Amino acid sequence: MLLYYSYLCNCELNKLTILTDMWDEEPDKMNTNFYMLCFRFATWTDTVMMVVGSFCALVHGAASPLMLLVYGMMTNTFVAYDLEAQELKDPNKTCNNNTIYWINGSIYETAENSTVYCGVDIEAQMTMFAYYYIGIGLGVLVLSYFQIYFWVFAAARQIQRIRRTYFRKVMRMEIGWFDCNSVGELNTRISDDINKINYAIADQVSIFIERLSTFVFGFMVGFIGGWKLTLVVIAVSPLIGLAAGLMAVARLTGRELKAYAKAGAVADEVLSSIRTVAAFGGEEKEAERYDRNLVEAQTWGVKKGTIIGVFQGYLWCIIFLCYALAFWYGSKLVIDTKELSPGGLIQVFFGVLMAAMNLGQASPCLEAFASGRAAAKSIFDTIDREPEIDCLSEEGHKLDKVTGDIEFHNITFHYPSRPEVKILDNLSMKIKAGETTAFVGPSGSGKSTTIQLIQRFYDPKEGMVSLDGHDVRTLNIRWLRSLIGIVEQEPVLFATTIAENIRYGRPGVTMEDIISATKEANAYNFIMELPQQFDTLVGEGGGQMSGGQKQRIAIARALIRKPKILLLDMATSALDNESEAVVQEALDKVRTGRTTISIAHRLSTIRNADVIVGFEHGQAVEKGTHSELLEKQGVYFTLVTLQNQSNTTNDLERPRSFSRGSTRSNEHVEPAPVARILKYNQPEWPYMLLGSLGAAVNGSVNPIYAVLFSQILGTFAIQDLNEQREQINGICVLFCIVAVISFFSQFLQGYAFAKSGELLTRRLRKVGFQAMLRQEIGWFDDATNSPGALTTRLATDASMVQGATGSQIGMIVNSLTSIGASFIIAFYFSWKLTLVIMCFLPFLGLSGLFQAKMLTGFANEDKKAMEAAGRVSSESLANIRTIAGLAKESSFVESYEQKLELPYKSAKKKANIYGFCFGFAQCVIFMAYAASFRYGGYLVSSEGLQYMFVFRVISAVVISGTALGRASSFTPDYAKAKIAAAQFFQLLDRVPKISTSPSDGVKWENFRGNIEFLNCKFTYPTRPDTQVLKGLVVSVKPGQTLAFVGSSGCGKSTSVQLLERFYDPDEGQVLIDGHQSHSVNVPFLRSQIGIVSQEPVLFDCSIAGNIQYGDNTRSISMEEIVEAAKKAFLHDFVMTLPDKYATQVGAQGSQLSRGQKQRIAIARAIVRNPKILLLDEATSALDTESEKTVQSALDEARKGRTCIVIAHRLSTIQTADIIAVMSHGVVIEQGTHQTLMAKKGAYYKLVTTGAPIS
Repeated sequence: MLLYYSYLCNCELNKLTILTDMWDEEPDKMNTNFYMLCFRFATWTDTVMMVVGSFCALVHGAASPLMLLVYGMMTNTFVAYDLEAQELKDPNKTCNNNTIYWINGSIYETAENSTVYCGVDIEAQMTMFAYYYIGIGLGVLVLSYFQIYFWVFAAARQIQRIRRTYFRKVMRMEIGWFDCNSVGELNTRISDDINKINYAIADQVSIFIERLSTFVFGFMVGFIGGWKLTLVVIAVSPLIGLAAGLMAVARLTGRELKAYAKAGAVADEVLSSIRTVAAFGGEEKEAERYDRNLVEAQTWGVKKGTIIGVFQGYLWCIIFLCYALAFWYGSKLVIDTKELSPGGLIQVFFGVLMAAMNLGQASPCLEAFASGRAAAKSIFDTIDREPEIDCLSEEGHKLDKVTGDIEFHNITFHYPSRPEVKILDNLSMKIKAGETTAFVGPSGSGKSTTIQLIQRFYDPKEGMVSLDGHDVRTLNIRWLRSLIGIVEQEPVLFATTIAENIRYGRPGVTMEDIISATKEANAYNFIMELPQQFDTLVGEGGGQMSGGQKQRIAIARALIRKPKILLLDMATSALDNESEAVVQEALDKVRTGRTTISIAHRLSTIRNADVIVGFEHGQAVEKGTHSELLEKQGVYFTLVTLQNQSNTTNDLERPRSFSRGSTRSNEHVEPAPVARILKYNQPEWPYMLLGSLGAAVNGSVNPIYAVLFSQILGTFAIQDLNEQREQINGICVLFCIVAVISFFSQFLQGYAFAKSGELLTRRLRKVGFQAMLRQEIGWFDDATNSPGALTTRLATDASMVQGATGSQIGMIVNSLTSIGASFIIAFYFSWKLTLVIMCFLPFLGLSGLFQAKMLTGFANEDKKAMEAAGRVSSESLANIRTIAGLAKESSFVESYEQKLELPYKSAKKKANIYGFCFGFAQCVIFMAYAASFRYGGYLVSSEGLQYMFVFRVISAVVISGTALGRASSFTPDYAKAKIAAAQFFQLLDRVPKISTSPSDGVKWENFRGNIEFLNCKFTYPTRPDTQVLKGLVVSVKPGQTLAFVGSSGCGKSTSVQLLERFYDPDEGQVLIDGHQSHSVNVPFLRSQIGIVSQEPVLFDCSIAGNIQYGDNTRSISMEEIVEAAKKAFLHDFVMTLPDKYATQVGAQGSQLSRGQKQRIAIARAIVRNPKILLLDEATSALDTESEKTVQSALDEARKGRTCIVIAHRLSTIQTADIIAVMSHGVVIEQGTHQTLMAKKGAYYKLVTTGAPIS
């Protein structure tokens, strides 16, 4: 019977591990009443279901203690039968009227002058006991089914209600609230936090009640059976409880991840700046730095494994010592004082043990409650919060007639997320109905903010905004927003068809309305050219459309509202010239007769506005028409002159094709062969051998226990009391020895496998990181290989692979020895009985599997069902401003609630399946007992099998069954590990398209730096439909400076990346000193090139360290660093710092200004002493003063080197030997500054007008 206990004990340890892995975070300690908090959405139906479920759990909890009573009676029956059989071996004795007589008719008396009872009908007795067992088993099946079904179903109903209420509430919040709560956090709350509440109020409660009930009834059985022994066992049971508790605590360490964080930060920094690392050949250096930081994570992992080993050893050790104590003292009560029967001894001991165990197992439930409560608090705080501006409210006036006069009265405003920054400062102005008013001013002067106040996304702190003389706060908010059409700089489209997107503008419009709106917005023609026309899907966030197309759809959406007020927030700034002209024309058409407010950075677009208002520092400082304001020479005048001088360049519109080419879904990965994983673990074989040895010993402990336990029962049938005592003492000593051995072997297994596993994880992380750094740059452009994704892969995949080796091997060895030893014992003592019990083994194994599956499996299914609803919620939260502007919150709430139906249905189905599985798993053991003890009784009576062998065989087989279940319950980890390993090996096996190995390719002496581009064509691998270079031809001789000019997106930077061999051209060649670039050794080529880019990447180390990074092939002396710094005009600045060259630059150089960063980057390039210098817009981001310093540093650095410069400011390149003007991926003209000016072509136009080339 104890085997039942050790069986539960094993299942429980497994559950503990699974559970505690799921709850790795510390729950907030809060004093809110758990019940009131988590169940506040329960209706009376739910309450009834929960009450009935709790009642079932309560009764179910009493089943195991009840079974002990049967078990005790059964033991007594066996002992009595055995004693009788021994007496009746004497041919002179006979059984008559249930008493033993001598053959001569006198009553037989023992030494103590008592008569001996006889006539035990063992088979009839056993049949009765079997019926008891079956009855209890069926009761358990029904009770546990209802206990689980009612709780899970009630929880599903409440969670459904919580989700709906929460989402509806979030969608009602004012925009200011979203500024303070990140969308990611809200999405997590909607999914994870609500799942935690679900977890806390579903089956966990019923299991908690069931365990408490077992705890209470177990003690009751103990005290009724024999109070002395009960007290002795109670005295030691806290030690067992403590051990179980410690196990849970040891698991609960998110500490490895913290320890790994340092190494993770290194990986993240390196992968984010991979181009810089590649350009300066720092791959090896970085891999070493990463590996150094992995040591801490490794030591922590080993510690954790060791601690768990010690705790597990302690747990088993204590359990065996308790057995020894209880049996020794109990046998005294049986033999010496006769207070207990042998059955009573077993009933008391296991009753108390069961109670202690169940109390220990109730603790994971408490954990689930705590984290559910913490989650509930944050969810319910939001649900209880009243929005300051409620967009779904029906209150407020609706005016009968709207003319559209808007006025701002002394408005002062801060954003709620940045209360210390004043955005609008006492702003007053009037906007007349039917006029077009343009807002201009530097960024951050409050232009967009005024538009958000008109839409009432925010309320001003002081002052008021009025529409036709009414304060907007008194108007109905949805009605107010329905008057307004808005077109933003980055219009948001929803992931549906074009027609649906336009329909969002106004409910219930006909197709004719949509067509006329698109015609007004100049969108009709391009829509009709698309294959599906209005039914074309625009993709996630409108990703399938180009900028100009999205913009025009957004204008159509604004127009279909027939707005009285039109707000244009930089509506054309993201477009190229051609689309801009089209969109601008559309806007000019629709402005007439409406109050229009236009914000523009490009002043050419607002020349013909009726009124232009100039903003500065949150105030309207001037107002008038274009010509009036030019005369005033104020803000507007400065902006206009600045813009005419600078050469504003435009992005060329990139047409996107209607296929999501680049995002590849996670293809299915074949799990990796174990042999290959083990190969990586080869150096640790001594550890793995030791661990397996420990595991083998641990596996054989349980079968040994089965032998000892049954032996104790056997001693009660020995007639000679002294011999009986001696045997019992001997067995108790053996128990103590087993206890000590199992402590050491558990420790050994824990430590050895942790050590080998952590070494493997570290090795894999390093190898994986090196493999990442080996890949060509194009690989990093793929979204699936973003720095975030890669660092996560290093963090999790590598540590998951460990699950396929170390501890997994331990588990397997442990289970195999356990199964092997058990079967040997069982078949040796009675093969017939063994075969009968083996019929139940598959079910026992299955029930173990169910228990594991119950904890892990359902969580994943829930996630799947929630995906569709999750998409709606994340889309609506990410685009909340657009939705608020269109007053469409309610339609998104409806769509979300629709999508919740599916998870709700699956939860209902789950409640049934889960209930049945749980019931089945709980009742199997009772059925197994019924059959095996009934058959055992038959063998004892007809074949004279000793009853202790019956107990021995049954214990042994049940133990092997649990071992089977345990081995199988670890399979999910194992499968995950193999898949993680496969993904990892896929990375290791990938052959980079551009090899960076030092041995591949040609090198040559005296590198000169002669560069030729011959008819290069190139497309980026992630944007295969946009050709960037379309036949580039240009060359530069050693020592010359070549300057590229042209609008952004015309391929200037791309040509530089081809030279660095970040990419290779699709057609054509790049020749370096006459060698084709793809045949040149990459490290050799890059070592000849120094690069300074627009946003230089610095690493989080000292200034000296960053400069040394320039040459990673040798160690650079301090003299060289200072020399380079002087050339870069950096030295004097560094000497003013307290730590001089040892000053830390901060993450990404955050401690320094841009000019300082730029000069460090120049010094870094100079230290290489490169033959070729690449300057990619090196001064464009600087203010005038820093620009002069940096420019002179660059001129110094250029001397005697081949130099390629990319510039936006034409003044910086007039001295270049060759100026190449690029457009659409080809050079349209080249020559010196003088020849090009004389040509009066594109370059001349650029210099004189500052006009963009398109």
